[in-house]
Amino acid sequence: MIDSLMIIFLVVIVVVGVGILFMIAQGKKSGKVLDVDKYRSGWLKVERQLVKDNESSYHLAILNADKLLDQALRQRGIKGSTMGERMKSAQTMWSNASNVWNAHKIRNRIAHEPDVKVRFDDTRRALAAYKQALKDVGAI
Repeated sequence: MIDSLMIIFLVVIVVVGVGILFMIAQGKKSGKVLDVDKYRSGWLKVERQLVKDNESSYHLAILNADKLLDQALRQRGIKGSTMGERMKSAQTMWSNASNVWNAHKIRNRIAHEPDVKVRFDDTRRALAAYKQALKDVGAI
């Protein structure tokens, strides 16, 4: 009787231990959990900033979308000291990495080139890429 109780106790300990190890492994794989409501609210703010026929709004929306993605990558614990490094580390998470890179390139042009022109359609494509990237990392 005592031997069978001891065996059951050991089996329970092993099962619980394996479960704990599994949860730890999943936590490291997926990074930190993000506050989805906060990111959805931030994303809605980005979308509201975009005004057709107002190029400065295109710039602002792209810059803020990029910041929001960078914040999500940082909170998820993605490695890298720059946004580009974090994007490289995270690109396997994205359903379309080239679209995210293209959006980030537009952001870099806005940030570093004076008098850069960005079209409304290019802005919408960039924002769609940022939105999908945020979904892919679990932010929205």
